[in-house]
Amino acid sequence: MPAPSIWSRLSRHLRGGLPRRWRQPLPIPDRLWAWTLEQLPFLSALTSLEQGQLRLLCAHFLEEKEFHGAHGLRVTDAMALSIAAQACLPLLHLTSPPGDPDTNRRIAALDWYDDFVGIVVQPGAALARREITDAHGVVHRYEEALAGEAMDRGPLMLSWQDVARAGESAQHGTNVVIHEFVHKIDMRGMARSDRADGAPALQAGFAGMRSAAAAREHWRSTMQEAYDRFREAVAMAERFGAEPPWLDTYGATDPAEFFAVTCEAYFVNRARFGASFPTLLVLYDAFFLSGQQMPP
Repeated sequence: MPAPSIWSRLSRHLRGGLPRRWRQPLPIPDRLWAWTLEQLPFLSALTSLEQGQLRLLCAHFLEEKEFHGAHGLRVTDAMALSIAAQACLPLLHLTSPPGDPDTNRRIAALDWYDDFVGIVVQPGAALARREITDAHGVVHRYEEALAGEAMDRGPLMLSWQDVARAGESAQHGTNVVIHEFVHKIDMRGMARSDRADGAPALQAGFAGMRSAAAAREHWRSTMQEAYDRFREAVAMAERFGAEPPWLDTYGATDPAEFFAVTCEAYFVNRARFGASFPTLLVLYDAFFLSGQQMPP
């Protein structure tokens, strides 16, 4: 499937050998950028400076990634930019301390996504074959409909049907692009035998912690408390008819999914997220807004 017309494979190849700080990525056309902001109203909460920084990240992101349309889908420039803007939103302040004007530090945040190049865009949900073995050793095979999937050190898949609803689904705190790219942040730096656990790599200084170990313990304890409350709310709704929680109950699957689901809401509906998860709002602000450094 051909790549988007502006960010072609040829233009990417000609500049791809240069370090990111030396590249001059193709500029994003003003009309296309304005259309993207209009389609994603949660980006209007950004300041004009932040929107400019996001635009820069998107330009470099589009130079580095390759989009592949599945089942005859043609990935247009507008589609690619929409995905890029949502994918880069979590990176906006990572590695960029407040007031630091260094452009190189801002674009260095893209290293969180440096373990893959390909992004496969499906027209709709994709069916994935799953296999699990229960406690009695019986193997169960089934199919699962996926709106997206992120693989450690591998490509990322998105359903365009779900991506295209990002503007309207923000009121429900959902965003499939942010969900899958947060999984990539969670996976960054883990060993091949490990599984994402909802605890991204942290350094000393995070949330005032004196060591990386203390930072990780603070993260885990805060997340575990919120996760337990969420699972209890889901169970009460399913078993006893209590009011269901605001967020997607898929977040009760495991800590990694809880991290991704809550990050969706954090970025697209901050006010309601903060009212529902005040402790996570503080935790996520400490990570996403305070210039958390890229782990070595």
